[in-house]
Amino acid sequence: MFSRARGTAAAHAATIRELDRQIERKPSAAAYYRRGQRYAQIGDFTRAIADFGAAIGLNPKDHEAFNNRCWARANIGDLQLALRDYNEALKLAPRYRDALNSRGFVNLKSDLPRDAIADYDAALGFNPNHPSSLYGRGIAKLRSGNAVGGNEDIAAAKAIQSNIAEEFASLPTSWFISCTASFCPRSASPR
Repeated sequence: MFSRARGTAAAHAATIRELDRQIERKPSAAAYYRRGQRYAQIGDFTRAIADFGAAIGLNPKDHEAFNNRCWARANIGDLQLALRDYNEALKLAPRYRDALNSRGFVNLKSDLPRDAIADYDAALGFNPNHPSSLYGRGIAKLRSGNAVGGNEDIAAAKAIQSNIAEEFASLPTSWFISCTASFCPRSASPR
């Protein structure tokens, strides 16, 4: 969702300072949203959540702000509020693939693999070749005991984006991505 550390720390700091000035002069949902994105990119999820919340307060119909706030919440482990935000994003924009994909991710992290599969299936209905959705669904299938289906989805995701496993592993929430004996058969490792 957020590309971490894209750009230099100095560039992020300069952009945040400029957004601080914009918000001081004339608060806007767009400025809070952009600053929230920058905070999320540098891993300051608490500030990102606050800014996405401010953007929502100024524009309560902004499904992307709900989606980004819930992603930030997921990164600090606040899964219940994250799911609430994803559901609101989907209420505002029912065909919003990013929210379906992200909610699948949170359901996976919440150890709800069947719910994750349903979300990933819905996201893949919009784009059947989305590597993140395929990979996440593959992990969810492994966790639900479907080794063949899980490995097929993971292989399909890797065929589309060879570094998808590394991308998932680099997420701040990557602790749950590893397929362990408690979730998957030994022969079903996604790596």
